[in-house]
Amino acid sequence: MEYLGKDIPKLGFGLMRLPLIGEEIDIEQTKQMVDLFLAKGFTYFDTAYGYFNGKSEEAVKTVLVDRYPRESFQLATKLPAWIASSEEEAKKMFETSLRRTGAGYFDFYLMHNISEKRKEAFDKYKIWDYLRELKEKGLVRHIGFSYHDKAALLDKILTELPDVEFVQLQINYADWESDSVESRKCYEVALKHNKPIIIMEPVKGGVLANPGPKINQIFKEANPEASLASWAIRFAASLDNVITVLSGMSNLEQMKDNISYMEHFQPLNDYEREVIRRAQEALKEIPSIPCTSCQYCVKDCPQQINIPFFFVAMNRNLIFGDLKGAKFEYKMAMKFGSEDPAKCIACGNCERVCPQQLKIIDHLKDAVQLLS
Repeated sequence: MEYLGKDIPKLGFGLMRLPLIGEEIDIEQTKQMVDLFLAKGFTYFDTAYGYFNGKSEEAVKTVLVDRYPRESFQLATKLPAWIASSEEEAKKMFETSLRRTGAGYFDFYLMHNISEKRKEAFDKYKIWDYLRELKEKGLVRHIGFSYHDKAALLDKILTELPDVEFVQLQINYADWESDSVESRKCYEVALKHNKPIIIMEPVKGGVLANPGPKINQIFKEANPEASLASWAIRFAASLDNVITVLSGMSNLEQMKDNISYMEHFQPLNDYEREVIRRAQEALKEIPSIPCTSCQYCVKDCPQQINIPFFFVAMNRNLIFGDLKGAKFEYKMAMKFGSEDPAKCIACGNCERVCPQQLKIIDHLKDAVQLLS
């Protein structure tokens, strides 16, 4: 199948969860990871304007750009227009990223994390037109966007922007049929529009490296030698039309594990697909908040609380036992798109419109008590 990036190896290095010494990036360990990654034939690196408050892009210069020929790797970064207060400020983010990395150009350049709310900023600041200009000048090779929202909106955006060259989607076996993430549906929309895909969050922020006793047992019985993370990454990499699968590796050991099964990547066979299916069914059986993220409750909330965001955080703890990750998602929900759920006034508007008849007020109280 011919598509953009088809010859790029299927494992990409996501530079969002780099090793740390205290609160600073461990540059020496990151250099070792970069050296091993390139030595094994992998070439795709992904960062963003905002990762580590810009320190990820600065680290790219130190560990990669200053040490290897520019043509020996692909570098991607992203522009988060929704944090800018003006068109000028938004566009200057590109110049800042170019200066931080010293890369000269970006192979893949993305509008960062488009969603229904954030799309307005990209439109208002004319960012897509700006990306086209950057491409014409040779400062970026390929233009696209990363996406965390529903399939219907993705379809609308790709219809409005037919010259999008690729999309970056959250895809993993746990979210494949998720009502809130819609991994499969978004993937199918990308295929419908003939857009190649870069996959992010294949291990769902790390939780699929240890998805819980019942799921762990399914995988270990199927193949005692395979790491739990390998099932997640190979699931994503086995999909059609995928440029690469980004793994946010946090230490050299994770890098070695990923390379062990991706250096000579083999797509999942029929038996392995059946194992994944059984793991997905087991995940469904774990009690959770059955929110479908329909957003009806959000429209009627006088306090502007994006209720499904907090139920996603709660389910991360309920399903995977990942309390740390759940608290992080709770915090990010308030930073990027919702008022504090502690501001709930128990008016009941949300419960009156909920198709699932959830006890939303009680669930929100539980979220505040557990995760705040």
